[in-house]
Amino acid sequence: MKAEFMAIIEPAPEGGYWAICPEVPGANGQGDTIAAAKDNLRQAIELILQDRRDDILRGLPDDAIQEKVILA
Repeated sequence: MKAEFMAIIEPAPEGGYWAICPEVPGANGQGDTIAAAKDNLRQAIELILQDRRDDILRGLPDDAIQEKVILA
């Protein structure tokens, strides 16, 4: 599953760039280049969303969620 998020990337006063994602509170990144800051932000978003998913599923029985597989 893919999702798109807004990234705000600005030059950092000490050099390099910093990035935030307004849709995912706490998601931020930094890097020497815009590409590095963007990749760092992507990793932060992935970690935050995985942590949220784990919190939601914690304590549920194994059979509480069923996945459908659709073959084309």
